[in-house]
Amino acid sequence: MSATATKLITAEEFSRMPDPLDGSKQELVRGEIVTVPPTKQPHGFIQIQIGWLLKNVVTPQRLGWVGSESGCVTERDPDTVRGPDIYFFSRSRFPERPSGWPDGAPDLAVELLSPSNRRSEMRAKVTEYLTAGAKIVWVFDPESKTVMVYSGNLRGVELGENETIDGGTVLPDFSCKVSEFFDI
Repeated sequence: MSATATKLITAEEFSRMPDPLDGSKQELVRGEIVTVPPTKQPHGFIQIQIGWLLKNVVTPQRLGWVGSESGCVTERDPDTVRGPDIYFFSRSRFPERPSGWPDGAPDLAVELLSPSNRRSEMRAKVTEYLTAGAKIVWVFDPESKTVMVYSGNLRGVELGENETIDGGTVLPDFSCKVSEFFDI
């Protein structure tokens, strides 16, 4: 019996594919398409809150670009395209608003855990973002109202809702209580 090899696709081929009609989200992971169902609430509310809090610092100071779920190429050969729940690209890296799928991770990548996420899966994403150039990765857990902060390595620091989170060297003027992200 012979095994059939899966044909891996490139980021460029993936970019030409239509969006799924059912509203699901797709990412390209090492050349293979991975489909994830739409998230449930309160995921979307928290996602908007995080983006809004970041934009309130980024936009007035013209520091860069805050967005949600748009793809970036984190690996090549085979290609991986990820769409962080929220992200920030600095103007120092992108003087103009990025278009298409930029090569490399955003300066700040934000992921929200969903009930279907496995810890090993999220750890792999964090590693991928940091390897691809992210300076900070935040992983929010809506259930426990905590955030894991990774900067430069996989030894994250967990912050509870009564603690203060900051933007480190990426967004030095950003700071708020973790609870503000969950205040929806």
